[in-house]
Amino acid sequence: MIAPVVFLAMVLAAAAAQKFARRERMATATARLTGIDLALAGPLSLAVGALEAGAAMALLFPESRFAGAALAMAVWASYGAALAAARRRGASLDCGCSFGVHMRPVDCFTVARPLVLALFAPVAVRLAVGAGLGVEPLFAALALFTLYVAAGEVAAVPVARRKAA
Repeated sequence: MIAPVVFLAMVLAAAAAQKFARRERMATATARLTGIDLALAGPLSLAVGALEAGAAMALLFPESRFAGAALAMAVWASYGAALAAARRRGASLDCGCSFGVHMRPVDCFTVARPLVLALFAPVAVRLAVGAGLGVEPLFAALALFTLYVAAGEVAAVPVARRKAA
């Protein structure tokens, strides 16, 4: 079953693309998340984007899939740890996890998302052993990615507005 691996590659590729396309926003998010100077946060954000892009590419090829999963796990676990530290500090930030700018306190969903992805990566790679890429798995991965993005956008809506709806 290759669809979960393609889904993870899509998540990584989208995250990398956002870091390259929205450099200023992502540098600010990185600075607020890590507490480092904005001048250093920009290059750090781009470096993480390069790691994400590399992991996404590696996941797509059977020969490098395990290395891609390991790299993805390291990126997501580090991000989850940084978000957990920001939550402990009571920080409010735009994590850059969604398409719009959403400045808000770091909540459990925001911390859990990268950690769940990190835990899912080795499972997805194991499921993909011997699987070939075809049209159906591609559409399944796209559907998973769409649900993932939608969940992130819904989670970005303040709780009071979600309850009113």
